[in-house]
Amino acid sequence: MNRRFTSSGIEIDEIYAGAEVPERIGSPGEFPFTRGPYPSMYRGRLWTMRQYAGFGDARSTNERFKALLAAGQTGLSVAFDLPTQMGLDSDHPMSAGEVGKVGVAIDTVDDLRTLFDGIPLGEVSTSMTINSTAAILLLMYQIVAEEQGVAPARIRGTVQNDILKEYIARGTYIYPPGPSMRLVTDLFEYCATELPGWNTISISGYHIREAGSTAAQELAFTLADGIAYVRAAVQAGLVVDTFAPRLSFFWNGHNDFFEEVAKFRAARRIWATIMRDRLGATDPKSWAMRFHTQTAGSTLTAQQPGNNIVRTTMQALASVLGGTQSLHTNSFDEALGLPTEQSAKIALRTQQILGYEAGVVDTVDPLAGSYFVEALTDALEEQVMSLLDEIEALGGAVEAIEAGFQQDRIEQASYDTARRMESGEQVVVGVNRFTDADDGDVPTTTVDPELEREQVQRLTDARHQRDERAVEAALSTVVETAGGEANLLPPMKAALEAGATLGEVSAALRDVFGEYRP
Repeated sequence: MNRRFTSSGIEIDEIYAGAEVPERIGSPGEFPFTRGPYPSMYRGRLWTMRQYAGFGDARSTNERFKALLAAGQTGLSVAFDLPTQMGLDSDHPMSAGEVGKVGVAIDTVDDLRTLFDGIPLGEVSTSMTINSTAAILLLMYQIVAEEQGVAPARIRGTVQNDILKEYIARGTYIYPPGPSMRLVTDLFEYCATELPGWNTISISGYHIREAGSTAAQELAFTLADGIAYVRAAVQAGLVVDTFAPRLSFFWNGHNDFFEEVAKFRAARRIWATIMRDRLGATDPKSWAMRFHTQTAGSTLTAQQPGNNIVRTTMQALASVLGGTQSLHTNSFDEALGLPTEQSAKIALRTQQILGYEAGVVDTVDPLAGSYFVEALTDALEEQVMSLLDEIEALGGAVEAIEAGFQQDRIEQASYDTARRMESGEQVVVGVNRFTDADDGDVPTTTVDPELEREQVQRLTDARHQRDERAVEAALSTVVETAGGEANLLPPMKAALEAGATLGEVSAALRDVFGEYRP
């Protein structure tokens, strides 16, 4: 029996509830999942502790992965550089100066082999923050896992694969919305049969919040995207309960502590109701929202960077009290540059202290029943539903994006926040109050410019060593399939196995789909 006690010997119950639990709150692991998607939550298993990492080339990032795993990290989270995100090889003219800068450069399957060299892919869960080229990176990952002898059912992880958010808040799109949505739903269909343990999408509010939205807007605009993905998949012929249990979400852990706890609880309740009552899901697993959280990068300050450890701890605690399934904690030096190994380890230790020392995991949803938290949860739900109604009146998420609805609301919210900070109405410690003349020097990680030249040379060598005719034939099949209605992932996988690069597969799709210009 998994019994827990305080330092005074007081036994802690797994779940606390009043004599009559309101229906809108319910029990953990049951509709409407306000208190969490699983009955025992962290009493049964802690959240997955991930640290987002990726810089330079695959070898450098592989070394960081191994250091984090040795420090106790329980899942990998990969950051890709901008050329990889935009479907460009490292030798493309537009890639110059960007290779390996904000993430790891991946051009070929061999790069991914190097990235995961010595890491057993049947034993770790890997999250990849990638959208326009999500299908390509997933297929590369599958190829490498198969080479390691990992059975398809044991290949576990997540691709973000959330293209609508790119049009709203981030900008790393390639194709117009229609073809992009086809890639999303083709990935759903492919994984349903080929990779049943893979989370096919991480519908992301994180970047919407980073762009300046409010908490309510973060929920509403992200849930609207989720509705659009489900509807698109059903329209493509998929049965909702075959793919919905593999949907996941990605939220931002921000500064307003109690609002953030309430936000996570409201998100689960709203999604469960929408899936059951609006979208026709009948499997309770389709109703239960699972999500990853990352602490808010936009709140980190270059001034007095040590304060960021406190901010991140507070945001992480709110995420845990809100019931996250996976968590990334930002490093304190990220407003200055790429995290060092030491700062990334401090960020990981923050999660470990919360999980193993703070006592916050001993009972499920410990803030349930708080007058304040429950009132905030209800108020957020009301605001979110109002925004969702406005989006539905415009025709849904895609139509609202094309009308600029979400973008306009985010810009106004961002402006309001900037105005409050500028006036001092919203205090930012160390920036507009309690400032110091000297913040001291903080070491940061830098990417050696020589890495770009070496990456380009590896790419050139890979092209020389492959069977060019086989690559051309495989890419022709990708183009042919893109012009029809069949699932794109099998021919894309064949092209990658033949030696095609990420940029070449993306270019084949560009030839058919075109590029999006807002």
